[in-house]
Amino acid sequence: NSRGADGEIIAGRGFWPGLCVSLKHNSRFASFTIIAKGDYPSELDIPIPFSLISQDMSNDRLVVMPAYWFMYNMYALARNAWKYEDRDKRIHKMQTIEFDYLGPDTINEIMDAIRFLQKLKPNEKDEAIITGWENSKRKILITKVSASLTVYRQLVHYYFGSMLINQLDAQQTTNYKKILSSMRPESKRSTWINAGGQLIQADRIDALKKAIKAGKINQWEQVHRFYHDEGIKYTQNKLRHAFTCYLELEGLKPAAFTKKQWATLLDTTLQTKRWMTAGIRTSREKDYQNPFRAMVYENRKEMDAVIGPISENSFILNQEKALRQFERKIASLRS
Repeated sequence: NSRGADGEIIAGRGFWPGLCVSLKHNSRFASFTIIAKGDYPSELDIPIPFSLISQDMSNDRLVVMPAYWFMYNMYALARNAWKYEDRDKRIHKMQTIEFDYLGPDTINEIMDAIRFLQKLKPNEKDEAIITGWENSKRKILITKVSASLTVYRQLVHYYFGSMLINQLDAQQTTNYKKILSSMRPESKRSTWINAGGQLIQADRIDALKKAIKAGKINQWEQVHRFYHDEGIKYTQNKLRHAFTCYLELEGLKPAAFTKKQWATLLDTTLQTKRWMTAGIRTSREKDYQNPFRAMVYENRKEMDAVIGPISENSFILNQEKALRQFERKIASLRS
């Protein structure tokens, strides 16, 4: 809603407004922002990804909880990523679509969020008050400042660690130095654009536009070829970006990524994978323990017959199986 003739809601991947949410144009939201039920009377500009947005009506203020998904709703986050890819029924998958919640776009937002949150001075409740994200005079409460910082840092490590491990696996080698020697970090952390579900570096999109304006690209087949070629380079470009983010976060030069750093990265990546997998089960278990969800069933046996017992949840079992495979892979790299 807006008094203006034209207005837009700009949102990153995974944007999720709850039922009965009213927003005002123009507003902008980082990736995987989830908005709790309510009327939001002023324009919003929320730059922190994976946040829960709600209102504290008694104190007349906006509330932002960073890293909400990873702390409280890991099951939905992970299952949606799997579901979107599983339901991709394209016959010819010419375009490389990013289904994972951790990609160059979300990691860039996480890096910027870390920089912002580090400047805050949370109180004893791990909260901080800011202004500027809402077009009003209301205060904005940011909760779990230190806790979310820890999560975001873990995610940057996990993003790089898991991608490097996958690259080693793809090339059937355990020599990480061989991979790194062929992978120079970016001179500057690159900006990425969501081009119809395909993530492409902003400078490459600019090059495409210039080529079209200059008449060098004048057929749709050439445009399609551009997307296809960028998709082929995506894994390598994403790995370079992940390395760049890791080095920036740790304040390291590429040469400082030693055997010790590699061993520490393996530890952090595995710990994060275990934590995320445990979070998938824990966040789903809450549904089974909620008496208001259970009230429509005569007893637990009937509930299990209708929705299935959590012990037989195929998605959770597959995630736990993937964790065991990941553990074996890391053990092999250690040896």
